[in-house]
Amino acid sequence: MLLSSNLLAEGQSRYISDNVFLYLLGGPGTEFRIVGSIEAGQPVTLLNETQGDYSKIIDHKNREGWVQTNLISSTQSFREQVPALTAELAQTKAKLTEVLGSTNNHADEVAELKTKLSELESNLATTTQERDKLKNALDSSAQDERFELWRQGGLIAGMGLLVGIILVYLPRPQRRSKKRWM
Repeated sequence: MLLSSNLLAEGQSRYISDNVFLYLLGGPGTEFRIVGSIEAGQPVTLLNETQGDYSKIIDHKNREGWVQTNLISSTQSFREQVPALTAELAQTKAKLTEVLGSTNNHADEVAELKTKLSELESNLATTTQERDKLKNALDSSAQDERFELWRQGGLIAGMGLLVGIILVYLPRPQRRSKKRWM
């Protein structure tokens, strides 16, 4: 963007337009001697002096002189922008590569964790089935044990009853009469 003379302010950084090679003049016009030359895109410091179509500047080599006002731009030149953009692009590519690599690693980790999760769920289902079987077996064993105790108690009671009945019907031994000598 080229600046008009009324927008120029002192001490602001400005740049020589990218498409020119111009001479730094000793005064505000072509009749003054050439102090040096400025390549396109070089940064300059604009001083608060303008006369006609010329503005006073200090160039990148700290030389003071005059250049045409319409050749001064407020935007950075491509010479300044390209290295910065190239560096920024390299950083962005590195970050992108890192993110893509970590995304791939995360995807691999997620797949591995899903596999482990399915294995653990399978193990949990198997363990739950075994637990239920063992619980049923324990309940059955407790019932069998109670039944066995009742059966044994019934057998003992039945045998006691049988012995009692047999004892009732057994002949009693007779008492010896005292009259007998033996």
